[in-house]
Amino acid sequence: MIRAVIWDFGGVFTTSPFVAFRRFEMENGYPQDIIRTVNSKNHHENAWAKFERNEVDLDEFDQLFRHETAAEGCEVSGKAVIELLAGDFRPEMIEALRRCTEKYITACITNNVNVGAGPAMFMSEDREKQAAEVMSMFELIIESSKVNLRKPDPRIYQLACEKIGVNPEETVYLDDLGVNLKPARELGMKTIKVVDPAVAISELEGFTGLTLR
Repeated sequence: MIRAVIWDFGGVFTTSPFVAFRRFEMENGYPQDIIRTVNSKNHHENAWAKFERNEVDLDEFDQLFRHETAAEGCEVSGKAVIELLAGDFRPEMIEALRRCTEKYITACITNNVNVGAGPAMFMSEDREKQAAEVMSMFELIIESSKVNLRKPDPRIYQLACEKIGVNPEETVYLDDLGVNLKPARELGMKTIKVVDPAVAISELEGFTGLTLR
């Protein structure tokens, strides 16, 4: 029996930052996918991981990220990459969340960094206001930069379940990254990879029995 639906934020309620990464790489003549390549190497202890656990500040992250990208043959500014994180909102996913709140416990686990105006890391007050409206629908929000844990560490999923009083087997978890879904699935959660919102919503309707659009 499903009792809770747990969501990632960026790439689920907003468009994937990978689109912005690719555009940034093309516009600046950087190798394609250099940002994703660097972020996937040593992904528990690289610059990105340390920043999302709040172990380094923005300046330290920038230096570490420049070093890591330089090792791949092209130095990239970490500060510039952080500014690419905010995507466009997906109204259909927000509506699905709203409908889930009518029957299920809802929570959010977000890997974020200590910049911007709030959990969603938007750099403008207007965008953060929109994000706050979405965040208000969650009974629990876990931010990696505040709990010093980040996905895919299994402990962050366990923490979320403990705080909302459910077993992993009683939850559905949505994320846009397979690496974050694997440990959730191993804990017993039902998982949905969000690539096409329409497909993800259909899968969530199957798990919840709700009409979500």
